[in-house]
Amino acid sequence: MNDEESQARADIVRAIQRLDALGMNRGSTGNASCRWGAGMWITPTGMGADDLRAQDLVWLGWDGTQSGEWAPSSEWHFHQAIYAARPDVNVVLHTHSTHATALACLRQDLPAFHYMVAVAGGDNVPCVPYHLFGTQALSQAVAAAMQHRLACLISNHGLVAAGATLAQAMKVLVEIEALCETYLKAMAVGQPALLSPAQMAEVIERFRHYGKAARA
Repeated sequence: MNDEESQARADIVRAIQRLDALGMNRGSTGNASCRWGAGMWITPTGMGADDLRAQDLVWLGWDGTQSGEWAPSSEWHFHQAIYAARPDVNVVLHTHSTHATALACLRQDLPAFHYMVAVAGGDNVPCVPYHLFGTQALSQAVAAAMQHRLACLISNHGLVAAGATLAQAMKVLVEIEALCETYLKAMAVGQPALLSPAQMAEVIERFRHYGKAARA
């Protein structure tokens, strides 16, 4: 294992541990992966954050090859499907975070009630239909929803987020969970006003340049 690979695997472990510390995962729920060469590293099934080590990650190649001491997460299918659909994505995170999962159990999209919904790349965060976990049907539904988004909800299940980097994927995941909490609280009082497609298009365009240094 070279230093770069070791660092990538260690980063995934730290991400899972951070999500656990934030209360966005509990026990062995949730999983994470990163693209690596002709495949991906993914967290093993049934292992909690406290026990997870870099050497416990499982290698899955696009050609079906596998290596590692443990079985891969049961959700490896949709991780692989996202990477196939989105060459620009290098990290995929999945959680059963409380508020995103609550909205997913209502089988509702997260609409454009707040401009930060655009952090996921569009004017909503779609909620995909329910399918049994670990199935090809679920992976196809998630990959389709993520074709033009960096996050989606899974009905009666949880939240998926992705990014070109681990930092981006974590930012999207944490932000969408917070937005789901705000949206649920707003709905408890009344019907939130929604931004128009044109207003959200302005936000998305602004986000393309947000935080980037101006040319000299």
